[in-house]
Amino acid sequence: MSLPAENQIPLSISVNQREYQLAVTANTRLLDLLRNELGLTGTKEGCAVGECGACTVVMDGDTVCSCMVLAAQCHGSEVITIEGLKQDPLAQQLQQAFIELGGVQCGFCTPGVLMSTWALLKKHPKPDQDTIMDCLEGNLCRCTGYQPILNAITSVINHINQPSP
Repeated sequence: MSLPAENQIPLSISVNQREYQLAVTANTRLLDLLRNELGLTGTKEGCAVGECGACTVVMDGDTVCSCMVLAAQCHGSEVITIEGLKQDPLAQQLQQAFIELGGVQCGFCTPGVLMSTWALLKKHPKPDQDTIMDCLEGNLCRCTGYQPILNAITSVINHINQPSP
């Protein structure tokens, strides 16, 4: 059932550097907009209450749980999803390290963990262990036990901070 046009809220949003002019209902979540309207299914819905981090995206430079943000709140915002990192060198390094060091098992949490880690390293290329742990606090993983994830992140940090020869 579609709602009459008067119940739609105009939305101007940039997602992965692409501009969209849309109309959404007042209760449309950012997560639903990304997955159902824009076809960006890399962002996962786990808990629907902002506890698991599977739906993490970067909005205006900060990570957010897209299940807890209404699409209408994103008017004028820039959103980056896991699909938006496809060509990003740092994201590619993180993905490769996750694969090589066992930071990926079932993979459900991986997009959210990668988004959180990518956002952290963009702001703080040399985080200490406590900062990394704080960054991952909102991302739950049921498979890896976290150590392989931490090993992968640490390996990328060490690599990007090596002095040039």
